[in-house]
Amino acid sequence: MSWSDTVITMYDLIIIGAGPAGLTAAIYASRYGLKTLVLEQSAVPGQISMAKVIENYPGFISTSGRELMTRFREHALANGVTIKKAEVRKVEEAVNEKIIVTHEEELHALAVIIATGANPRLLGVPGERELLGKGVSYCATCDGSFFADQEVLVVGGGESAVTDAMILSGIASKVYVVHRRDNLRSCSVLQQKAFMKENIEFIWNTVVEEITGKDAVESVVLRNVKTNERTEKKIDGIFIYVGINPNTGIVELDKNEKGFIRTNERMETSVKGIYAAGDCRITPLWQVVTAVADGAVAAISAQEYVADLKLMP
Repeated sequence: MSWSDTVITMYDLIIIGAGPAGLTAAIYASRYGLKTLVLEQSAVPGQISMAKVIENYPGFISTSGRELMTRFREHALANGVTIKKAEVRKVEEAVNEKIIVTHEEELHALAVIIATGANPRLLGVPGERELLGKGVSYCATCDGSFFADQEVLVVGGGESAVTDAMILSGIASKVYVVHRRDNLRSCSVLQQKAFMKENIEFIWNTVVEEITGKDAVESVVLRNVKTNERTEKKIDGIFIYVGINPNTGIVELDKNEKGFIRTNERMETSVKGIYAAGDCRITPLWQVVTAVADGAVAAISAQEYVADLKLMP
């Protein structure tokens, strides 16, 4: 049977992504009576699922990423949301509807919310994946508190790296900032603040070649890119900021040079009926709490759009 022979089910709203933004949008949409489908690519959705401990989400003094996402999912299911595993290939426009093409089928909806998130760019060095959550982190706001009075290393020279080095300087006893160049890419004001911090030390023209440790991070192997000299430095944790990649290739929208989707305050994109929420859009903060807020706003905006469509003759 071809897709053209299949009876088409029209959804009011399809949400692509089952992380914090997507599931929050689903909860709000279902409570407004929208026929809602959530598409998830992974059985363990959301980057937050990798976090061993979360202590900055309101209402949870301490929880794990997996536990928090389990609760999000249970809440959505309890509100009648349908969640389906599918890998979306592309999102297409049609007259007053959107077509979501997966590897198995075509799905139709009046509105779509893109909540596909983003992934930290990896260094790609030995020990990085193995020690993730055991001293390797991509978020000082999330994990910095675990390194009180310890020595940590930040990799990167951009805004995120220097900002989080400043955050860590108030927690850790020593913060090393390793950058492959001899100057930073962050704003000058932020740079000056970092240079004035007594417990921040910059290691220029240097890259990380290996992260070592058995059950936790113990040291890193560094290489000076000008002299090729290799050294080993003992540290307790490493925070990596070499970029972040949004998962937005499935849809043609207005994006910035890095691929993050541009939205207004209502989470509306450049295409009517398509909304974006969470880490896949341009946002000043990649956190669960901001993704949740985005999801709620996107759902309300989508509900109003769908209601207007249904009133059309």
